[in-house]
Amino acid sequence: MHGNLPAESSSFVGRRRELAECRRRLAEARLVSLVGPGGVGKTRLAVRAVAALPPAYLVELADVRDPALVPSAVLAALDLRDQSAAEPGALLRAYARDKNLILVLDNCEHLLAAAARLAGDLLRAAPGVRVLATSREPLSVPGEQVLPVPPLAGDDAVRLFVERAGAATGGFELTSANKDAVAEVCRRLDGLPLALELAAVRTRVLSPEQLRDRLSDRFGLLTVGNRAALPRHQTLRTAIEWSYDLLTPDERSLLARLAVFAGRFTLEDVEAVLPGTPALEPLSSLVDKSLLGRDGAGFRWHETMREYAWLRLRESGEAEAVEVRCADYYLSRCQEFSAAGRHRLAPALAWLSPQIDNIRAALRACLDRGDFVRATGIATALIWYWITRATGEGARWLDEVLAAPVAHPWTYFARGFLAVLRNDPATAGRVLERGVGAARAAGLPDVLSQCLSMSSIAATMRGESGEELLAEARAIAAGLDDLGATLMTHQAAALNGLATGDLETVAIAAAAGVRLSRAAGDSYSLGMMLMNLGYAILGSGRAAEAIEPLTEGLRIAREIDDRVAQCYLVGALAAAKRDPVLLGAAERLRAEIGSGVHPSMAPALAEATAGLRGKKQGQNLDREAAVRRALGEQEDGALSRREREVARLMTEGLTNREIGARLVLSERTVESHVRNILIKLGFTSRTQVAAWMAAGREG
Repeated sequence: MHGNLPAESSSFVGRRRELAECRRRLAEARLVSLVGPGGVGKTRLAVRAVAALPPAYLVELADVRDPALVPSAVLAALDLRDQSAAEPGALLRAYARDKNLILVLDNCEHLLAAAARLAGDLLRAAPGVRVLATSREPLSVPGEQVLPVPPLAGDDAVRLFVERAGAATGGFELTSANKDAVAEVCRRLDGLPLALELAAVRTRVLSPEQLRDRLSDRFGLLTVGNRAALPRHQTLRTAIEWSYDLLTPDERSLLARLAVFAGRFTLEDVEAVLPGTPALEPLSSLVDKSLLGRDGAGFRWHETMREYAWLRLRESGEAEAVEVRCADYYLSRCQEFSAAGRHRLAPALAWLSPQIDNIRAALRACLDRGDFVRATGIATALIWYWITRATGEGARWLDEVLAAPVAHPWTYFARGFLAVLRNDPATAGRVLERGVGAARAAGLPDVLSQCLSMSSIAATMRGESGEELLAEARAIAAGLDDLGATLMTHQAAALNGLATGDLETVAIAAAAGVRLSRAAGDSYSLGMMLMNLGYAILGSGRAAEAIEPLTEGLRIAREIDDRVAQCYLVGALAAAKRDPVLLGAAERLRAEIGSGVHPSMAPALAEATAGLRGKKQGQNLDREAAVRRALGEQEDGALSRREREVARLMTEGLTNREIGARLVLSERTVESHVRNILIKLGFTSRTQVAAWMAAGREG
């Protein structure tokens, strides 16, 4: 465990006392909250405070709008998945109970109750976990220690202003001629770091004296007749408004409309959601003025700036119209994602994962205004994401959609599919029965066949016969030229056979599914069919023969980053190879995903591993190392092929997000590769990796 803290992109100024006090309190208490107004620098202080401590994980909550998604955000920060029958909070507690780590819950103020509940539950369940929260107000959890974060003091405020002005202009210096004006600017802005940074970029066109005079005019209007100083939140609001008023009309219009994006966004997203709105030049200008941030994945908000922009959008009367355009855009892109999922799943997931916060926001906005048609379309089109990344979250969204007066047979199918994956055959049966009825009524034979096939799986899981359901599904599929319907009949036959012990039927159905999915380029189905085939062969006592399909299936599961499939396949390969270390690793992976041994594999696994010793060593392997061992890749310190690819891109100065985009990987997967590279090579920095690569020692 090595944490996920981001590299600092600019210098850290001051805060010696606060840093020391924060670390002292973390040594004494298990919950510390850094509390202060927006823009005061709580996040930077938190990250710096825990950087030298045991594994620390930053949980970014600013883009999370739904309190129910707080546990999922923590799972994501820990590089875990909501893919099990367990609720995310329960999975998190089970994972953390024997871990020593620090969670930084960042920007809790809009999710106070959910953050407080999670922190309290986790601290009770996991004695080695500590929590450092940042918020505009305390969590009010028993045992919480609150550390107020004040603005920067005089000299530190001046230093921050000078450093940021120097970065903006390339040559700003503090002189005897301008030092009084700079000090007055810092005093006027109450030493608030965000306000100081907004003002500093203006030194490109304004002298410190001009900045001081303009700020004095603005603040003077607010304090006339009032001896009391402005509250700090008003100071920041005034600084933001001043920066906003200095924008061109195009920049002001764009800034307000961009508030529709809850997470990171790209130029292409902006141009699609806001057609006819000048974007390229205004976006560049907003970044230059520190009103927007930018990284390898696109543009991003500071939460305080987005709050202000959203207020401006509401005042303009355009909010709903912009939200509808945003929903239409993401509905269209999600439908493209759904279509691409069968043939190009890895790149489709690589596009969607960074966009998920925007998609969630669009989906929530649709549901809140009663736009159930768009909501149903978005939630249903995300089926490949829900299957491979977030079955629990997908189930919650689809339940909310299906409670509305608008529903579609494919929505019932998607919900039933997730219920099967979550080992909930009762829910699957109820939902799929409604899907069958809706498909019959709508005259849609493709979805009818798939609902029937999935219903047969659910029936078998309940201990009932699914033969009649599967027979009807096959009869319908036989009259269609539909790959999905045909593959689903083979999948149902294979899974039902595994459940009943009919391994001959499993082998026949899985082999047919392998041929079809391989010819079609359907990676998800191919991986599932290979796993079914390997299970059937292994269960028949032919362990050596099972290794080939199981290995190919694991390579696919790694490519699409399906953690549940990886877990099951590592376990099957442990049995096939009689590898005690791999067996121990499989136990660890099952604990991480909140799963037990696959029911169809339990007898074969018990027989193949009887008497094996050495499992404990394997329980120290992380998921990446376990997968590499299962695939027979080198574990002698040499980099794997994928790690060499990541290392080469690191030498080009690419960020983890940029590497992920280049290699069609999630950012979390890239972070894992980077950690493994550093560990294998015994390095502590990307610079060392670059030097090692330049010396030609990667071969």
